[in-house]
Amino acid sequence: MEKLRIGILMCLIILTSCSEEKITDGGTGTVKGRVVDAVTYAPIENAKVSSNPATNTYYSDKDGYFTFEGIETGKYTFEARKDKYVAKFEAATVELNKTTQIIFEMKVSTADNRPPDVPVLTSPVDLAKNQAINLKLTWTATDIDKDSLTYVVTVKNGTTDEITTYKDIKTRSLDLKGLKYSTKYYWQVASSDGINTPVNSLTSSFTTLPFPNPRFLYIKKVNSNNVIFTADEAGNELQLTSSSVNSYRPRKNLQSNKIAYISSDGSQNQIYIMDLDGSNVKKITNTTPIAGFNMENINFCWSTNGSQIIYPNFDKLYRINIDGGGLIEMFRTPNGKFISECDWSQDGKEIVLKVNDISGYNVEIYVIKWNGQVLYSVLSGITGAVSGLNMSFDMQKIVFTRDVSGNENSTYRRFDSRIFIYDKVANTITQLNTSKDNGFNDLDVKFSPNEAEVIFTNTSNDGISVKNVYKTSLTNTGTGTTGSARTLLFSGGSMPEWK
Repeated sequence: MEKLRIGILMCLIILTSCSEEKITDGGTGTVKGRVVDAVTYAPIENAKVSSNPATNTYYSDKDGYFTFEGIETGKYTFEARKDKYVAKFEAATVELNKTTQIIFEMKVSTADNRPPDVPVLTSPVDLAKNQAINLKLTWTATDIDKDSLTYVVTVKNGTTDEITTYKDIKTRSLDLKGLKYSTKYYWQVASSDGINTPVNSLTSSFTTLPFPNPRFLYIKKVNSNNVIFTADEAGNELQLTSSSVNSYRPRKNLQSNKIAYISSDGSQNQIYIMDLDGSNVKKITNTTPIAGFNMENINFCWSTNGSQIIYPNFDKLYRINIDGGGLIEMFRTPNGKFISECDWSQDGKEIVLKVNDISGYNVEIYVIKWNGQVLYSVLSGITGAVSGLNMSFDMQKIVFTRDVSGNENSTYRRFDSRIFIYDKVANTITQLNTSKDNGFNDLDVKFSPNEAEVIFTNTSNDGISVKNVYKTSLTNTGTGTTGSARTLLFSGGSMPEWK
């Protein structure tokens, strides 16, 4: 029995010896790898790579590569180290006569790295005016750790609130092109070292050059709101009011160099004024707002000297100073009809009114004195819609539009609106032939500054198509089917003003 135990023990010793000998004589393999940045995957040069159990130590080349050759087979942990990076560990098993691949993705260490200094905006200086529409922004920026810096520049249009972001800028300047005239811009620079949280500069602002020749005003639909634009005869345009607010019916006064307009104020509509570039906005009306049967068809007027505005509030006509004071009721319709439109004569002695019922029909146009006395009638006893109302400089002519179809409906849709001229001396109303196509309406008519032409809106009578602004000559009046040629001024516009 004792001999049997000894025999078994000897066999175990032999088997154990054979197993240990296999590990010891297992041969070698190769480990190849690369060290890269964990964010950019750019190669990291001169990273120290070692192993545990210890073998040799190598450094990555300019492309981040390294190689361990002749490593005994087995399991290892490899480590990569480099200043300003967090040490990285990777496990690997070395197999006989095989190559094992490993990659170190190293993250930048922020433990001792400090963020960049706050950038300083240098040009243009804060609140600078009359800046070109093609402009270079410049700034200074430093980093105490001498890290390479990149910049993000944010530019905001103060009128439209549109924000443009310029990313990954490697120089301390940025060329801006195609800025808008008469616009205040805000800008800010964020400096990043790729390690710490970016550092923002203070916000600075500048205003571009005035719009060269803003003779025209009109509105466009932007984000479902009416937005006021100004333009020159070359078609250059500038947005004056924000697309987040409903603003319409721009009226310019040359004496004050101001634009008055209607804008939503909660559930009411008020009259505001602003400078020709859209700045210095001020609300004029308050407790007695401008109001009527349909705000898209309500209008108001300046006094010639620009000190006062007259406007309707249902069946009443009010006058108010442009500082918001001096509100008085000038006139009340004798039959309770609503006042929708008004125009004030050049000498301030006469006012032409368009009045209508609660649905916009049963229209009358008549002229009153400044004290409310009715002087004479221009139009009455007709069916259909009437809109657009403007008196000539000499007070001898009044231009307006009328739907000759005579249709009256709950949506105030017009089917064949044409331009007419009232002549006070002859006491006649004559149609202005404008070569209007069937199925379209001419609306919102006004005299040109020299009164040789009129400016107006043209659109399909479907009530939903795009609106365009045209002009045409006053030389062709009568009842014929052909008329003077019309010229397209602005696409997508309506409610025009020409001063």
